[in-house]
Amino acid sequence: MWIVRPARLEDVPAIESLAEGQRARVSTLPRSADRLAEKVNLSMRSFNGTNAESERARYLFVLEDISTSELLGTAGIDTCSGNGQPFYTYRRDELIHASHELAVTTRVEVLYLSHELTGQTLLCSFAIAEHLRQSPAFALLSRSRLLFIAQWAHLFTDKLIVELQGCQDDAGSSPFWDSLGRHFFDMEFATADTYSGILSKTFLAELMPSHPIYVTLLSEAARAALGRPHEAATRSAKLLEKEGFEWGRHLDIFDGGPTLEATAHDLEQPARYQFSASSKGSNAPSGQYLVANDSRDQFRCALTAATAADDESLELPAEAAAALAIKDGARLLVVDL
Repeated sequence: MWIVRPARLEDVPAIESLAEGQRARVSTLPRSADRLAEKVNLSMRSFNGTNAESERARYLFVLEDISTSELLGTAGIDTCSGNGQPFYTYRRDELIHASHELAVTTRVEVLYLSHELTGQTLLCSFAIAEHLRQSPAFALLSRSRLLFIAQWAHLFTDKLIVELQGCQDDAGSSPFWDSLGRHFFDMEFATADTYSGILSKTFLAELMPSHPIYVTLLSEAARAALGRPHEAATRSAKLLEKEGFEWGRHLDIFDGGPTLEATAHDLEQPARYQFSASSKGSNAPSGQYLVANDSRDQFRCALTAATAADDESLELPAEAAAALAIKDGARLLVVDL
C-alpha cells in the first residue's frame, strides 16, 4: 500500500537517488545531499509550524510503499513562489508592427521577462519512480498536495501555479536555452539548471536582457519548444488539466516549459467525512478513493477502497486506517477516483 507523508531527514539518500533517476531534471530537487537536507529541514519546520517569520514555508512530501518502506516519489509545495526573491518567467505576448505607407501590419510574438507570479503558491518537486508513472500512485502523489491545501487553505494563496519541465533532447540539452540563454552565460543547460536548484533563478534573470525577446529570432527548434512540456511531464499536464489547471502565458526562463495556473476554490473540492471505527468493515467497499487525514505535521494520504456509510461517516479497511494514523471520529478529506 502507498501513502504520501511529510519527508524526513532519513529520506534524504532515497530522495537524492530518486532525483538522479528522473528523465527530466527537477531543478527544485537539488542533486546535493546537503542541499536536500536543508530543504527537508525547512519542510519539517513548515509542517510543524516552527519556521521563522523570515522563512517562507516549503512543504516536501514523499510517496512510500509501506509494505517495503521504499521511497518512490516526491512532491512539494512552496507557499511563496520565489521564496522572498522575484520569481522570474517569460510572458508570451505580441507586438504590432505597422507601416501606413506600405499598408503593412504584422503581429510579432515576443517574450517579456516578468515576475508577476511572485508570491503565488507553487506546486513543485514532483518526481516518481519510472515504473509507477502509469500507476494510480502517480495521481495519489500529485493530488495529495491539493488535499493538503484544501485542509490548510489559510496557509496558501488562492492562486496556484505549476512549472512543467520543458523540452530537452536525448543528450539533456534544451533547444530554448541553446538559442537564448547560453548567449549570455558560458555554461551548458544542465549546469545552469543545477545552479538554479542550489541558488535561485534570480542569478540568471539578473544577467538576461531586460528588453523583449523577439521569438522570430530564436532557432526553429527553440520556437517549436515554447510552451511544450517534456515527454516525462505530459502525464502531469493531463492530470493537472483534469483537476482544473489551465495553460497560462508564462514560460520557464531556462527551458521554455509551460506554466499551468488555477484558482484553488475553482478546483474540485474534496468531500469531508468522519471516520467511524465501530462501523469499519460492515459494508463492502464501493470504490477507490484518495483519503487524507486532517493532521498538519502528521499528514497522511492514501489510495484505498472505502464505503460511505452515510452522508457523514466513512468506512475504511483496517490497513488503510492504520496507514492514515487515524482513530475513531477523525476527520477525513476524500476524493472519488
